[in-house]
Amino acid sequence: MSDDLRAFVDGLPKAELHVHHIGSASPDAVLQLAQRHAGITPVPTDREGLARYFTFTDFGHFIEVYLSVADLIRDPTDVWTLTHQVGVDLAAQQVRYAEVTITPYSSVVRGIAAEAFCEALEDARRAVERDHDITLRWCFDIPGEAGVEAADVTLDVALRCRPDGLVSFGLGGPEVGVARPQFASHFARAKAEGLHSVPHAGESAGPQSIWDALDFLGAERIGHGIAAAQDPVLMQALIDRGVSLEVCPTSNVCTRSVPSLGEHPLPALVEAGVVVTINSDDPPMFATTLNNEYVVAASLLDLDVTGVADLARTAAQVSFLPEAAKASLTAEIDAYEASRPTG
Repeated sequence: MSDDLRAFVDGLPKAELHVHHIGSASPDAVLQLAQRHAGITPVPTDREGLARYFTFTDFGHFIEVYLSVADLIRDPTDVWTLTHQVGVDLAAQQVRYAEVTITPYSSVVRGIAAEAFCEALEDARRAVERDHDITLRWCFDIPGEAGVEAADVTLDVALRCRPDGLVSFGLGGPEVGVARPQFASHFARAKAEGLHSVPHAGESAGPQSIWDALDFLGAERIGHGIAAAQDPVLMQALIDRGVSLEVCPTSNVCTRSVPSLGEHPLPALVEAGVVVTINSDDPPMFATTLNNEYVVAASLLDLDVTGVADLARTAAQVSFLPEAAKASLTAEIDAYEASRPTG
């Protein structure tokens, strides 16, 4: 990978469509929160211990660690601090637009009032958008491992509080053993109220989880979806239905959903014609960034500057931005590419 292409990625205006709120907590933020709540959390309070803590044995272990970090968010001030930091970190990577996945249930069940939670999110969003060149939007997602009760709470918070930044409804957490169809009525209601459907599927489970996300949850985009590469009929269905995949290469390796980057199905998906975007998922937990994921994707797909810019254009086009804003971001990407040497 040439230094020129890395530099191009660093300055490229981008959209981030699959990044988690809790999973974006920087090491400094996690350490600060862990020290604040020392004695009631298993999260280490030193940097070396935290690095070891973020070494995952499998997807189930990742979820266990993720939930322990979520447990550090205990009041609206924590929510504001984390949200603001996430926005600033994204803006520093030239991310112009981000859809951040939020799990209200994790905070509400710990005693933060839904209204206060949403107010903190929105106040931080407005501050970031005022001071940095970025637009933040929210996807409220169901933690699948907590079942229908969590889905009820998530839908209630989404529709009753309805923060201005909310654009979509999702489903995260473990896929194995968590049936997608049980949440069909929740997604139907969310879609009826104008929210987009973006469930996770096909990350640690097989192609059937993606079929279920399409058929029962009305998915408009799929979080991860890499198992589609195992099913040619499914890949064609994604193409025919205009459903794109939010691919996060390093995340898939770190959670052991894929054995190695060399075995990642991204090239097979692209070769089949499936629309993909490149995203970072839980970047500090996986020691990555969105810029790094673009570099990884460029290597896997053997892309030049134009190919990398095309990834950014695709993310803008399949985002939930209004059409005028999509056109504006695409034009900015075009202008940036045109201003850079291609050799």
